[in-house]
Amino acid sequence: MEQKIHLRIVTPNRQLVSEDVDECQIPGREGYLGVLPGHAPLISELKFGELSYRSGKEVHHMAVLGGYLEVLPDQVTVLAETAERSADIDLARAEASRERAERRLKQIDSETDMRRAMVALERALIRIQVASKSR
Repeated sequence: MEQKIHLRIVTPNRQLVSEDVDECQIPGREGYLGVLPGHAPLISELKFGELSYRSGKEVHHMAVLGGYLEVLPDQVTVLAETAERSADIDLARAEASRERAERRLKQIDSETDMRRAMVALERALIRIQVASKSR
């Protein structure tokens, strides 16, 4: 029997995923982590990005926006501030958020405003990228 790794993805509001998977790609602080069964233990911050996981031939995509990750040889736990399945993302709303963030970037008058606009833009772009995978 093929080895699997148990993946749990949890937000403050709910558990989104709890299943055995073949592999997962997770946006860690220092870059994307490919995790297979038997992976060395580690803990990392999550950056904004696309999380994907594969069960057999089926690949699932999610947008994750901050949080933490724990990897053990037989399980991966993602504690995300926000996580959305690709099919649950409203593409029109994400596009509107991107447009708002781009407009804000053109009218920046402080470093704090710049950081906020960049975070909003990054979040919108990730959501658009992930949403496009379910269409």
